[in-house]
Amino acid sequence: MEKEALFYRQLEDNVVQCQLCPHFCTIRPGERGKCKARENQNGMLISLVYGRPCSTAVDPIEKKPFYHFFPGSRTLTIATVGCNLSCKHCQNWEISQAEIEQGIFNEISPSGIIKLCKDLNSSIISFSYTEPSVWYEYMLDISKLAKEDGLHTAMITNGFINPEPLKKLMPYIDAFNIDLKSLDEKFYDEICGARLKPVLEAIKIVYKSGKHLELTNLIIPGLNDKEEYIIKLVKWIVENLDVNVPLHFSAFYPCYKLEHLPPTNPISVKNAREIAIKLGMKNVYTGNI
Repeated sequence: MEKEALFYRQLEDNVVQCQLCPHFCTIRPGERGKCKARENQNGMLISLVYGRPCSTAVDPIEKKPFYHFFPGSRTLTIATVGCNLSCKHCQNWEISQAEIEQGIFNEISPSGIIKLCKDLNSSIISFSYTEPSVWYEYMLDISKLAKEDGLHTAMITNGFINPEPLKKLMPYIDAFNIDLKSLDEKFYDEICGARLKPVLEAIKIVYKSGKHLELTNLIIPGLNDKEEYIIKLVKWIVENLDVNVPLHFSAFYPCYKLEHLPPTNPISVKNAREIAIKLGMKNVYTGNI
């Protein structure tokens, strides 16, 4: 169930440039972007994952995590394969770094997702597990139908998306949880294969839109757990957003390319919460401990 992608431009010799995320991948015919989910087919950029979820599950909304968005409710969560980051600590790397040829998917249309949500007695559809922006067209079409049916939508994202597609998505997504991994550019480059500045811009866009926003920071021993890193991150939130934005500090468990690291000491997570509260934040939570 392939579909022409949004947000790309055609160059010479059937080459295209994807403009969905800040990688701005230049893709030759027959090749794919970094996300592995979008392919140049004869000068047309195609989403290979449209209508092909690799995971569907019903979760508590708090698992996303959302603590201030319909607490106590259940959400249908879906994902396709692919991601525009290559985080060494990804807990879902088997699907985020997979390609469509691995065949770990079902065929479900956007209307089929709406029906599934209703059949499961859920009123919220969450886009998570991998990076939803790489299956942008599928998420957008589902969200439009959800809005018509009175269902709510939530996007759990790394925030590495360009302003134009994010703003086009905004009317159809009710809540965002954005993973602010660090305020260190080196961390984004070496650990995630991305850049920090576009993520900060995306957070500001969502905040200014008035949509529900929560932030998550995964604390990884030896990489982003120093007190100075936590202080820098919290101060950015206080100065650029406000003290009421819910912030989740989560513990890391060894996986993927960082199996050699120890799990996060729960004390580190609790200390991060205490730092945030001392700096004025009102809604700070701990997770995975």
